[in-house]
Amino acid sequence: MEQLNKKLTNAPDRPVKVIQFGEGNFLRAFVDYMFDILNEKTDFNGSIAIVKPIPFGSVEPFRKQDCQYTVSLREQKDGSPSISNRIITSVDRIIDSCTEYESFMDLACLDTLRFAVSNTTEAGIVYDKTDRFEYEPPHSYPGKLTKFLYARFLHYDGDPDRGLVILPVELIDHNGSVLKETVLKLASLWNLDPDFGRWLNTACTFCSTLVDRIVTGYPKEEAEEIFQSIGYRDQLLDTAEPFALWVIEPERDISGELPFDKTGLPVIYTDDHKPYKTRKVRILNGTQTGYVLASYLAGNDYVLESMDMPAITSFIDGIMYEEIIPTLLLPRDDLKEFADTCIRRFHNPYIRHSLLAISLNSVSKWKTRCMPSLLAYEAEYHTLPKRLVFSFAALLAFYTGSEMQDGALVGHRNGKEYLIRDDAAALSFFKDHSCLPPDSYARAALGQTEFWGQDLNEIKGLSDLTASYLAEIRQDGMRAVLERHFL
Repeated sequence: MEQLNKKLTNAPDRPVKVIQFGEGNFLRAFVDYMFDILNEKTDFNGSIAIVKPIPFGSVEPFRKQDCQYTVSLREQKDGSPSISNRIITSVDRIIDSCTEYESFMDLACLDTLRFAVSNTTEAGIVYDKTDRFEYEPPHSYPGKLTKFLYARFLHYDGDPDRGLVILPVELIDHNGSVLKETVLKLASLWNLDPDFGRWLNTACTFCSTLVDRIVTGYPKEEAEEIFQSIGYRDQLLDTAEPFALWVIEPERDISGELPFDKTGLPVIYTDDHKPYKTRKVRILNGTQTGYVLASYLAGNDYVLESMDMPAITSFIDGIMYEEIIPTLLLPRDDLKEFADTCIRRFHNPYIRHSLLAISLNSVSKWKTRCMPSLLAYEAEYHTLPKRLVFSFAALLAFYTGSEMQDGALVGHRNGKEYLIRDDAAALSFFKDHSCLPPDSYARAALGQTEFWGQDLNEIKGLSDLTASYLAEIRQDGMRAVLERHFL
């Protein structure tokens, strides 16, 4: 069976219009997928140059396939499998910024280049004052972008028509504004030409964005079966759910240059992306963070297993419709429709989403995703939302351990070890406090202002209810407590 490449796809040569920082599964099944459809349905006629921004990983699998790969969107519809496979031909090349620095910087001089996309994780958009302009390349993503844009500024002598439209998709608040601020700070730190700052402000367009799609990546266990069905081998095969949403808040109108609205793609241009972000973070992410740790301790390993457990599905319905949605100042019908969509996504049998993978950095996730709903509910109704409180007790139960291994805290479920991964400060706290009695542990955790930005013990009854749930979990086990309170 032949391996996928340009000989098989007969992909047309298109000018490079997009530089993409990151080669991960999400970008390939989301951004590159959308640009592929944009090429098909409009006269955009542009390709993508992927830049690998970090030393880890290899570009060879991409080059062996001429950067051609398949995106497989899978779901269950009306009780039957619904699978849509699309060969992506929008990527022209891949460059390793660390080992092919000159080739990376040469892209800055391309006259066809117009857009920059990135997904370097939430930790990627940070101001690193130790980064240096002299490094080839600078260590941080904003450092690489700053030096890249400066090279373009110099090459075109500050031509205002040669700026780039920059679309970060990292999951941080106001990602475009934060990235722009970081680039300007680095330009100042490095004493770059003052006209460069003016060029950034006038010639470049930074967009804040919100993205949503569950991407499950390479289906290792099913790969051979899929190859037989599609008729070729594809080591870059990328699987995902059909649902997608890309909300773009640009500094100026770019819809004419990126006519996604002419393709039927789920792309929304807006002057305020915050309502969409609030809806997603509170309902989808908040519900997920709210139930995942409890579900894992109840014996489940994947999202779909959780959906087969009545106590979990009842818990999800309650936390989503009764505790989160009532706190949101958005049209109720829109919120319910979005929540219904989330439930269907959780039930997608092709989304083999590991609960342990979702548990990564749960302390900061609970703060941003669950805590606002808990605070808003208590302020509005003067009572505690019991499921959101239980989610905090589940976090305390999950983050219980006294030993470290490979930079992770070791927890135990039914006598077997699991690894709890979070930042060092969080793990240190739980290592020192998680074996305290429930009331002392709850008070200590709720009082960690470094985690929550406030002392949550000040919320009437929260410490007592958290400790009560935690004591039950320790005595009777998570599954029994879930069934007792939420079934």
